[in-house]
Amino acid sequence: MKSTIADSEDHAPAVGFGRRRLAPRALVIDRKPHLRAFMIEALEELRFVSNECENVSDLPARLAEHRPELVVLGSSLDGIEAALVIGLLAESDYHGNLLVLCARESIASQALQQLGHDHGLNMLPPLATPFNTPRLLQSLSPLLPREPLPEPEVDVAEALKAGWLELWYQPKVEVRSLMPVGAEALVRMRHPNWGVVSPSAFLPGEDDPHLRALSDYVAQRALDDWAYLLEHHGPVDLSINLPASFLRDPASIAGLVGRIPSHPAFPGLIVEIDARELTDLSGLNQVARRLQLRNIGLCADHVGVEWPALMQLSPCPFVEFKVDPTLVAGCAEDRLKRTVCRRIVELAGDYGARAVATGIETRADYHAVHELGFDHAQGFLFGKPMPLKKFARMASSRPLRLAE
Repeated sequence: MKSTIADSEDHAPAVGFGRRRLAPRALVIDRKPHLRAFMIEALEELRFVSNECENVSDLPARLAEHRPELVVLGSSLDGIEAALVIGLLAESDYHGNLLVLCARESIASQALQQLGHDHGLNMLPPLATPFNTPRLLQSLSPLLPREPLPEPEVDVAEALKAGWLELWYQPKVEVRSLMPVGAEALVRMRHPNWGVVSPSAFLPGEDDPHLRALSDYVAQRALDDWAYLLEHHGPVDLSINLPASFLRDPASIAGLVGRIPSHPAFPGLIVEIDARELTDLSGLNQVARRLQLRNIGLCADHVGVEWPALMQLSPCPFVEFKVDPTLVAGCAEDRLKRTVCRRIVELAGDYGARAVATGIETRADYHAVHELGFDHAQGFLFGKPMPLKKFARMASSRPLRLAE
């Protein structure tokens, strides 16, 4: 997760907040699934644990089940429905906060604010749509936990034992057709004090004795998630990130091979290894050959300006080359970046491997990687990392449509 929350001692805690032992919870009420999904994603970037409610009649049960500190009234609710929600919240003796989303400030939005105040609810200032992350952060800043982000870093052994870790999935698309072609699994921690925490706060170093346990967790969790996706969506090509040291450990390799599903729909697993860690390539082809026979391919991740060193590989152990986001972002305007990207695409083609562009956030960069001949692409333009169940709901077998 890229967003960070700046703490402020000037924020007065709202009812139900203050120093908490759990991340703040939110409930989004809206009739339209895509609006609920958008709002939940925005709230998760601010470290809320979010749930959704489609029908107003389900609200009392949802309140009892999730006990949210924040309820969000979506913009697709009309004034009558929103007023009904306010009445139900008052009847339920709700002591959290209420945020009303509205297309613009109107007589109806003002009436809803007054109605909430009359019922004794904690009404946040209404938020006009469309909005961006800074505006949402400004609206919710008084509600965010006062605890700082983990400092010092969280012990990964504790996270594994406590069950705080999970995998989020970012979609990958075929560049020419914009068809979804799979997803990359990215480890996240849902900490009881700090909510969803990015890997920088807990990933162990190469010499950490718990790195092996974390790698085993990622491999097992991804394959378990694949079974869930098969049941709820269909077979999905998945890739996972593992350290280069994993490939030098025969026991780790044997464990990974033993986990591979025998299901006929299993399309294979891609293991991404940071190209910057590949200082010793001896024996890599032998490992790659063994893995390929078990339907596991290797990917050189974060390929950057050191790409000429990869030209010495013979034969090539990789089925994919993923170009570092620092080279892809802005390549539409930067001639040097385009030149390096083109060379890596050519290198991948010479080896019969796929070239994958990462970090795409703009249409201009998408058109650039299309012109350069990349095979697959990944980035916020196509979808942010998301929890498993959300990915299963949003995964599609149809081409993406990029907004003009």
